[in-house]
Amino acid sequence: MSEVPGAAVRPQRRADARRNAGSVLEAAAAVFVTSGVEAPIREIAARAGVGTATIYRHYPTRADLILAVYRSQVESLSEAGPALLASEPGPHQALTKWIDRFVDFVVTKQGLASVLQSSESCYDPLHDYFLEHLVPVCTRLLDEAAQAGEIVEGQDAHELMRAVGSICAGANVAEGVRYDVRHLVRLLINGLRRS
Repeated sequence: MSEVPGAAVRPQRRADARRNAGSVLEAAAAVFVTSGVEAPIREIAARAGVGTATIYRHYPTRADLILAVYRSQVESLSEAGPALLASEPGPHQALTKWIDRFVDFVVTKQGLASVLQSSESCYDPLHDYFLEHLVPVCTRLLDEAAQAGEIVEGQDAHELMRAVGSICAGANVAEGVRYDVRHLVRLLINGLRRS
């Protein structure tokens, strides 16, 4: 039986396309933080090591790219919770590492804030998407840490995430003042510990 020319190449192209799409999302997230969501597509393409046509093939509009970055980061953060519970020595450490990743997400999200607060209806479902995916993960981390006797019981995940978000937002208004977001968030998380 003879092989069809190019048949073995197709799966490789699909793998390349998936890898390119992932590289584009990582690059876009980083560029959004440093240059804002209106950064030129060529800046994202250069950082991802792809051509601008590759970006437009995967994400035909800027809104498509912004939505994909946001969803990708939410999904990654959602998956990190159970993985950290399985790999860390204790649930408080898993919670601490997850919150550290949440800080990274919030910082990137602040780069998207102007768009997320825009009047464009395509962005409306993002807040619900965020809550549906992340509050249950944070709740599980808090519950496991409480059951292990590492933190005070009865902590509310949504309240904790809002507090972390507020601390991160404070960095934007603290120009010229020493404001270490990670240090302040660590103080908050350590404050949950049983005394």
